Amino acid sequence: MTDAAPSGASARLYSQTPFDDRGNFHYQGDLHCPREELSAIAARIIQHLAAHFPETRLAITTHTFAHGRKITAEILDTPADLTSRDAQTAFFIEVRDQMERFGFTRSNLLQDFHSCAFFCEARVGQAYWSALAARRGKKNPVEAAVTLAAFKKRVKAGDVLKLVNAPAGHRALGTTRTIIKVRSGDMILEGKSYLSFPRASAFACDGRLVRISIGSEYEPDAHLLYEWLPQKAA
Repeated sequence: MTDAAPSGASARLYSQTPFDDRGNFHYQGDLHCPREELSAIAARIIQHLAAHFPETRLAITTHTFAHGRKITAEILDTPADLTSRDAQTAFFIEVRDQMERFGFTRSNLLQDFHSCAFFCEARVGQAYWSALAARRGKKNPVEAAVTLAAFKKRVKAGDVLKLVNAPAGHRALGTTRTIIKVRSGDMILEGKSYLSFPRASAFACDGRLVRISIGSEYEPDAHLLYEWLPQKAA
């Protein structure tokens, strides 16, 4: 990957740009700025995506690795139904086309050559399935009286979690486990298992019941429902 790009922005979007008869691919984004820092590119991209997709919520993450950089757009919510793979693919292309406008790509697969400003990816985030399930009507709704941040402060080692509802066939359904340790990203439970904390949008707690959304395109409303039993004070 290089930092400089050829001049002459393309009038086409990335997905509309063809390979030539020798296998060459050349795309120059109209919003590309040579030698721009990855953080600056990401900041411009999130502003652009928010304006271009006003009804869609996205989160942008960046990653650097040997000889490359990557920007990922995670779809947190959008009015579109993304339960089918075709719908996901079509929306990913729309999002990536707008992201690619901030970069450039020159490649030839026949010669194993590829040069770009950054790699980009669009994907559906866990929060999207929770939002979709809410629009459709959730099963086992739980009042969000205790925020995730507050729950992390209140839950302690010695508390007990009983899994009272889960997708069919879940191996831990009905089990009661004591919390061994609470960490920043998860809780270690007895029996050599752990429970990761979700995004705040996928979490609901009323002080007794804890609902964690784990939906996917196959079952958007899939969730884990726990009964939280705090350790009694001595």
